Amino acid sequence: MSALISILAIYSFILIGYTAKKIFTSQIDEKTLILLSIYFLQPILTFWGLTRSPIDYNLIIAPIVYIVTITFTLILLIFISKYTFSEQKDKSIFIATALIGNTGNLGIPLGIAVFGEQSIPYTSIINIANVFFIYTVGVYLFAKGSYTLKQSLLSMVKIPILWFALLALAFNYSNIQINPQINNALQMGAYATIVLQLMIFGIYLAKINIKGQDYKLTFLTSSTKLLLLPTIGIIFSLIFSLDSFTASILILSLCTPLAVNNVNNAALYDCKPYAVTNIVLFSTIIFLVLFYFDLQIINSIFKF
Repeated sequence: MSALISILAIYSFILIGYTAKKIFTSQIDEKTLILLSIYFLQPILTFWGLTRSPIDYNLIIAPIVYIVTITFTLILLIFISKYTFSEQKDKSIFIATALIGNTGNLGIPLGIAVFGEQSIPYTSIINIANVFFIYTVGVYLFAKGSYTLKQSLLSMVKIPILWFALLALAFNYSNIQINPQINNALQMGAYATIVLQLMIFGIYLAKINIKGQDYKLTFLTSSTKLLLLPTIGIIFSLIFSLDSFTASILILSLCTPLAVNNVNNAALYDCKPYAVTNIVLFSTIIFLVLFYFDLQIINSIFKF
């Protein structure tokens, strides 16, 4: 019950963003908020999160198992898409969006709500692995030839959270102590980031305008993201013998609904952005229904 209350409390910030956008419409410029978040606040969150606990095996293996899970599922979906969809754009949407979860806007706050602040280093580094996937495989699938792998890698390099993550890991490895007053300021920035990210997510949901719902694409993609991907994650967590805490955080990250970044990429490369928006909304609603049961399954397997 406490976990359910935690997620409802988190979604209250999403509701604030949603309501604000509905009321003030064009007066709220979400692009400004996104720029502030990506280029200023998210680097603070990343640096603070990755300097909170010493680097150990679990912190390193978590993103590795995440990437292994995503890669294995990617290969599986490429095979499945050949028999389920005839149009190339539908195949791209099915493969890309089902693998790109909301590990930043939702995954990090959920980790704090369920596991406490000690989850932040793990959810932060898993989010970096997800960002890497978004700007390589994700962009390639949406663009399909109009955007090269080199260009997507260059776009990824420009994102400051990657450099701040490396800086944080260097600080951590060198055992450099951060001044308590500076750490307090970093903590303020980190929590401001989390609240802003949740509100941005709500703002995006407020912009959704359902058109031409493709029920087959929506259902298969959402089912893959919310059911198949976490199941494969559980299997690989057991194969790699992750400790219960790390495994639980990893599966929680894999359980998150589709990321809003999917809508951005779909719109940028003219890959049925309305269809992708519908899938993001549907997966978010279904996630609310499934989340309590996800926690029960994670607890029964990993005893977190």
